Amino acid sequence: MPVINRIASFHKDMTAWRHDIHSHPETAFEEVRTADVVAAKLESFGLEVHRGLAKTGVVGVLRSGTSRRAIGLRADMDALDVHETNEFDHKSTIPGKMHACGHDGHTVMLLGAAKYLAETKNFDGTVYFIFQPAEENEGGGRVMVEEGLFEKFPVEGVYGMHNIPGIPVGKFAVRPGPMMAAYDIFEVVLKGVGGHGAMPQHTIDPVVVGAHIVTALQSIVARNVDPMDTAVVSTTQIHAGDAWNVIPQECVLRGTVRTFKKPVQDLIEKNIEKISRNVAAGFGAEVVKWRYEKRYPATVNSVQETEFAAQAAASLVGLENVNRNPTPAMGSEDFAWMLLKKPGCYIWVGNGDGAGSCMVHNPGYDFNDEILPLGASYWATLVEQQLAREAMPQAAE
Repeated sequence: MPVINRIASFHKDMTAWRHDIHSHPETAFEEVRTADVVAAKLESFGLEVHRGLAKTGVVGVLRSGTSRRAIGLRADMDALDVHETNEFDHKSTIPGKMHACGHDGHTVMLLGAAKYLAETKNFDGTVYFIFQPAEENEGGGRVMVEEGLFEKFPVEGVYGMHNIPGIPVGKFAVRPGPMMAAYDIFEVVLKGVGGHGAMPQHTIDPVVVGAHIVTALQSIVARNVDPMDTAVVSTTQIHAGDAWNVIPQECVLRGTVRTFKKPVQDLIEKNIEKISRNVAAGFGAEVVKWRYEKRYPATVNSVQETEFAAQAAASLVGLENVNRNPTPAMGSEDFAWMLLKKPGCYIWVGNGDGAGSCMVHNPGYDFNDEILPLGASYWATLVEQQLAREAMPQAAE
């Protein structure tokens, strides 16, 4: 696999860094130890280090030459509330938490690039290495932006990367436009009339009402959304009752919505509420609480920066190993908040497709250490290409 030789030479070091981070997972806004590790590494490489954005965020600054141009490279640091089932030596030491999405690998790939670029400084401008907390569910990217990330560290473009199991090692995927969907959540609290489970005629069963609502919500994508658009409505939680023989008073439904277009997003929000209230009323129940929260916007790559990212990847693995038109994913990314503020690109790097590989968020997942030098080489190549030094003028003869 073609990588930068110097980066390949400290592959074992990068692997050790990742295993350490993997063993000590920290979830949203609690990445204190991880941030300490990142900051210490950056300082040891000679970077200027800033801390405090979004509580545990870290930004490393590396300057070279005289150009005022600057780009940002972002990696996420947080883990998930998942019980790890792996039994290798670097498994999680924190019960109920694990790096099930590869953010440990993302962090280390960016650290590897920082180490190499600090040594070589084969670029002209400024690189901001953005280590972001709380990507999973809590919007750490949004918080960093709101707290002045790009005012304090102005960039002309910002770039992100995520590993994807199922894509072979040595391959990348990227496209202009939508890469990841918008992420919304909804909650419906139904109130009926509770009573004895053996005497349902004296009740209004909110569980039955909830079941009808769950089924009816599937009609939104099937019958309300334009078939040429893409959307997902999933009810993921139903909570009701505490006893075998009691029909409860309330039932809570919760779920998620994924879309790419705002009009579709707004249509679904409106129709979930309308269907929930009308179905409940038809049974004599009522919706006593309704909540719809737009968490992450769609992750949308700008055209020019996508071309830059694809060129950097192709420089390493060849044009034939860069998929320029992957199918957008219905998963979501809070890197989207950075792309709302600055042009940029979010690229996927293959984590492998061999036997035993599993998708992210699985309790048996582990980041593939084989791709650490490839990811770091991609970052370094992107910097060296986008902030290329001007050719030295030839001496007059």
